[in-house]
Amino acid sequence: MSLWGGRFATGPNESVVKLSRSVQFDWRLAPYDIRVNIAHVAGLKRAGVLNSEDADRITQALNELSQEVASGSFTYIESDEDVHSAIERGLVGKLGELGGALRAGRSRNDLVVTDFKLYLVDHLLEVAQETLELVTTLDTAASSHIGVIAPGFTHLQHAQPILFSHELAKHSHALLRDIDRMKDWLTRNSVSPLGSGALAGSSLVPNPEIIAAELAFQGVTRNSIDAVSDRDFVAEALFIFAMLGVHLSRIGEEFTIWNTQEFGWVTLDDAFSTGSSIMPQKKNPDIAELARGKAGRFIGNLTSLLVTLKGLPFAYNRDLQEDKEPIFDSVEELLVLLPAVRGMIATAGFNSTAISKGVLDGHALATEIADFLVRNGLPFAQAHEISGKAVALAESRGQEVHELTDIEFAGIDKRLTSELRSVLSAQAALDSRTSINGTSSKSVTTQLAQLDTKIRGYSSWIASERKRFSGMMGA
Repeated sequence: MSLWGGRFATGPNESVVKLSRSVQFDWRLAPYDIRVNIAHVAGLKRAGVLNSEDADRITQALNELSQEVASGSFTYIESDEDVHSAIERGLVGKLGELGGALRAGRSRNDLVVTDFKLYLVDHLLEVAQETLELVTTLDTAASSHIGVIAPGFTHLQHAQPILFSHELAKHSHALLRDIDRMKDWLTRNSVSPLGSGALAGSSLVPNPEIIAAELAFQGVTRNSIDAVSDRDFVAEALFIFAMLGVHLSRIGEEFTIWNTQEFGWVTLDDAFSTGSSIMPQKKNPDIAELARGKAGRFIGNLTSLLVTLKGLPFAYNRDLQEDKEPIFDSVEELLVLLPAVRGMIATAGFNSTAISKGVLDGHALATEIADFLVRNGLPFAQAHEISGKAVALAESRGQEVHELTDIEFAGIDKRLTSELRSVLSAQAALDSRTSINGTSSKSVTTQLAQLDTKIRGYSSWIASERKRFSGMMGA
């Protein structure tokens, strides 16, 4: 059914109907639309716009519709323009003309942005939970490989020895920052736009604060024009999803490299690999590659909305119909991708021998020589120069720098005494890095314990927020 038309002599052209129709994608908002309408009806009742009997009948009908939407027995039809018109059609079908009474004191402009915020609250928490489970999986793998030494890389070149657990845990920190951004998002955006009307507020519902509290928001927007035109919260969510996608992409890139025959660090489980239609021997890391590929999609969704928002006049404009599909796409893709990446890591076999092999290749202990000289009073610039000469000599002889003899070291610089030998091992290099963010066993064990504490904290936050917004869950 149409929610407008009284001043028009004719209906819209067919092409306009097709262009304007959004119900095929915004139907995802139906449970939230019903929840918001129930709260709005309660506001109309308090304001005396609806008598108790009519308000109760409308509320009962909306609750029935909620169950029918959940079961699939009520859904949109071809003639519905958007989710709001579909819900009102269902209500009028149950109540006749009384079904249109709930439209008093609100507009689709403030209704849709309220629905959309509640959708994002719900689904951001779901994405946060999936991300937290991925962090838990990474930390389990890290804890299981605390004694495995690996070559650390910069520029994809061997750099310094590290613990493989340190390598895995780096992803946990990045992913927890994504969850932290979700937490910030919820704090900043827990304000209700309902009561803003089309742009000027409502003369029929003077106390939107009560409705906001009923919807679990922590306040009400203070400017009705800004409220109906604001899509910062959508762009911000898309940025969070894009950043999360970038972090998943980096995990995908790493596992793709580690899975190669040249590295051989990881063997992916058959359930998280695919084959080739022409080469029977192939076992491809498609989950890792798709994690890389999806990042472009998430970044594109963010970019498309920012371009839509750029230069829009204030209050509502129909351009804002384009705000939902990017979010729906990012949410739905992440909720498929995150469990797949988690499963890939949880079932992966890590080859400790292959990981540790070549840990000293590429003169990985050159920095230990420079640090040895610094501890003996030499400025680092000079120590760096002397260590570089040692590398040059080793390269000229086809050796690694740690393979030079005591005599050869002394010939480079007399301060490279036989005591240097005590620091020229991968284990010594690890043991010396005992700072809170270092790669020693003690530091990494402490890091993993701190990550476990953070995981429990975020888990508690997610559960608390889900409970707070439980009135509109179940979309």
